[in-house]
Order: sequence, then C-alpha cells, then structure tokens
Amino acid sequence: MIKTVTLPLAAALLAIAVAAPQAAQEDPWWDPDEGRTFPAQLEYANANGTLRLLLEDGPMETEGHPFFTSKGPDGRACVTCHQPADAMSLSIESIQRQWERRGAKDPLFAASDGSNCPSLPQGERASHSLLLDHGLIRIARPWPGKDYEGKPLKPDFTIEVVRDPSTCNLDKRYGLNSDEPHISVFRRPRPVANFKYIEAMGFAYDPKAGMPLTVDPETGKPVSGNLMADGRVLSLTAQMRDAASAHLGFLDELDAKDMERILDFERRIYVAQQRDAKGGDVDAAGALGGPMTLMTSRAGLLGSDGGMPVWAEFEAWEKMSDAEKAKLPKDVLEFRESVARGARAFREKTFLISDTSGINTPIGFGNPVRNSCVFCHNMSHMGMDVAPGQVDLGTTNMPFADPAPHLPLFRITCTGKPHPHYGRTILTHDPGYALTTGRCSDVGRITLQTMRGLSARAPYFSNGSAKDLRAVVDYYDRRYTIGYTEQEKTDLVNLMRAL
Repeated sequence: MIKTVTLPLAAALLAIAVAAPQAAQEDPWWDPDEGRTFPAQLEYANANGTLRLLLEDGPMETEGHPFFTSKGPDGRACVTCHQPADAMSLSIESIQRQWERRGAKDPLFAASDGSNCPSLPQGERASHSLLLDHGLIRIARPWPGKDYEGKPLKPDFTIEVVRDPSTCNLDKRYGLNSDEPHISVFRRPRPVANFKYIEAMGFAYDPKAGMPLTVDPETGKPVSGNLMADGRVLSLTAQMRDAASAHLGFLDELDAKDMERILDFERRIYVAQQRDAKGGDVDAAGALGGPMTLMTSRAGLLGSDGGMPVWAEFEAWEKMSDAEKAKLPKDVLEFRESVARGARAFREKTFLISDTSGINTPIGFGNPVRNSCVFCHNMSHMGMDVAPGQVDLGTTNMPFADPAPHLPLFRITCTGKPHPHYGRTILTHDPGYALTTGRCSDVGRITLQTMRGLSARAPYFSNGSAKDLRAVVDYYDRRYTIGYTEQEKTDLVNLMRAL
C-alpha cells in the first residue's frame, strides 16, 4: 500500500484533473527569460514514449523566477542545463540540436564548463566535443581542495595526468600545475526533480562507512549525501551556491529570496515516464508507474521498512487474469509482462558483488557478497540508495571502466595505505569522491543517481559511458559476471525505459 504525506492521492488526482493539462510547447527547449508558464502537468515525447512532469500546487509563472532567469555574463539560467523535456537533466539529442541552431553562441556552450577547456577556440565544434558527443559538463575541482568546514585537505595520494584529450588538466592557466591548480573531470548533469526522495534519509548513520552521517555545518543537521556525484556539497542551498559560481558565472552570491524560490520549485517538481510507446500508460491495468506515485508517496523507504518492494509498481502487470490479458493487443501484453519480469529480476536475480568500495569495504558485508540490484538500488519508487554514501562500480577506474579515449586519464598513487581493491596505483578517468575527501580509498566512488525519467536523458552513468539502457545492463553483466540471459536483459531494459 502506498503511503501518503502532504498530498493524498485523491486530492492530487483532482488537482491534476482540474488544472488544464498542457501539452509540450512546439519547441521543447526552454531558453532563459522566456517567461513561459510552467503548468501543473507537462508532457514531452521521447524515443520510448512520453515523459510527464507534475508541479505540485502548480501552475507557476517563470517570468523573473531565478531558476528560469539569466544571471551572470554567459546568459545562462538553471534551466539551461536542467531541461524539462530531458527529465530536468540534459540529453545528447537536445545538446546537439542547440548546437545546430546556434552554435557556440548558445549559453549552454559557455567556455567555463560547456567546452573542453576555456582556453580553446570557442567557435569550433571540436572545443565542445565532450558535451556534444558525450553529454558531459566540465567540473573543475581545486586541488587540493577543502573539507566541508573549509579546512584544507591533506590527501593521502598524489595525482598525475597520464592523458589529457580535453587539454585542460595540462593547461597553463586551468590545469593541475597552474598557479591555481585544478583538476577537470567531465560528468553528466544530474536531474533536478523528485527531491523529496533525493533528500530523504533511511538511516541514522552511513552504513557504507560505518560512521555517523555527515552534518551540514550551516544547519547542524545530518544530510543524505545524495545530491552530487562526488558529494562535494551537503545541501541544496550549498549546491545552488556551487552552481551559481561554477556553472552560471555569477559574480555575486544568490540572495536568500532567490534561493527560497529555487528551493520551492525544485521540491515541487516530479518527473517520470508516463507512457510507453509499446506498453501504453505505465499506470494502466493496476500498475502504479508515473510521477503521480512519486508525488503522493512517502519518501526514503525500504520495502522492508514500510515501503513497496522496489519496482513493485508493476506487479499488477504480472498478475493479470486471463480475461484481462485477452483484452490487450499482443504487443502491449508482451511489453507489460516483460516489465514485470524485469522488476522481479531486478529484485531477485542474485550475483557476487566484489571489489566494490562502499559495499565490500570498509563495512563488513564481505568480499564478495551475494545480493541483487536492490542491494544498492533499494529505495521504494525511486531506485536510489536509502543508505547515504558513495559506491565505486568501476565505471571510471581501470580495469573495469569501458574504453574512453576522449576522457582524461589520471594516475593516483596512494602515499598511505594502498587502496583495498586496486593497490597502491590506480588509473582513473575521474577520482570521484576522493576529490572531496582526499582519501585514496574513495577513488572512483560516485553517488548513485535516481532511476526515474531515464528514457528522456541518455547517456547514463556519471561519465556518460553507457550510451543507452542496454549498455547499462551489459556493463553490470560484465562487471559482476552476472550471466543475464538475453530475455533478462530485454526485460531489464524494458523496466528502465518505463520508469
């Protein structure tokens, strides 16, 4: 049974029914300062069906709203990199369309992070290849950095640039050996939606480290740690400051009123796939898919803690009677049954998880440990991790990472204890959480993402290394020698495209 909090299901359904649903604008791209009205319900077509966005207590005027208004020298707004049609993230399809329309003049391609390096000739396509071809934004981290309280880190490892196709890590002004040393890594924009779940905490401690939860020095309260790929900020307000400085180029900090309005919007927007091109509405025939379930359910629950088992939204499709099945076209029935099988395989197909920081170490689950996808993707309705903290799946570290000659390659040398799984020397495309903590044992650890709205925002993984959903399944299958059958792979892909 789905539990409700502030908005009961009946009231939510009534609110959506009363508000005139608005189809997507002819142009799906939202430019800063357009002044459109953000409706209570908004839909966009994608390759797998239709994405739906619900704005709780909407609609909302965006004229003058700080999320939709350009501030700073590049003409960017928050919406530039968090597009409604892309599930409040960015898809390669949208990125390439903007280049075709406007080239480097579009604010998306601002030199600071929309190019491979600010020192490159900005009018050339090659200077923006990581964004255009892989959907990656440049993240420049000062090195060594500072901890959450502003104290300088004392890393227990050194970093050497082995390969730098972006040119930025060896750049005289922006690189690791410049007067203000920075490390440039390249990551996908994380979705700005469904924050009720992203901010939720299912544990009073960090079970991945066996330590108390990190406390936000501003509020003195523990935080979920699920906001950024590398955990470099602890709260949405800190994330706004980070984005305003690093990605929007603001010369002055956002004021308190602007941050309140952005927070209000981000905490009211819910995004998920609503309709599949093969299977129809994901909330049909007793299923509980779509963003309405997200908006009306309690966040942060394990299936064993009062929530639904992960992706049990689709159990009804597996339990249809023969009479119900007979009413459906064959292709619709086959797809729905595939999604239900995929949900069951996600929960029940076990395999050995090995050499994975955040799972096998430093906590005592053992190496290897046998479990299924829900060992980490365990939050009801969202597929995030109820337990805060970061995990190293190997997507950025050798020998597990897929070939990525377009990405920088760093050599990490542990100066203290060797890494528990890689030894003293590690080759990585992105040190991840280690750039935040300064600990060699954290190299490659990344915050798990929400699994909602996947059909609208390819590619996947923090570094965009999976070009489509099948590539996600194939990576896990290789990494952990799972042995999925071809049918299981198809079922898992169909599940993820319906989310």
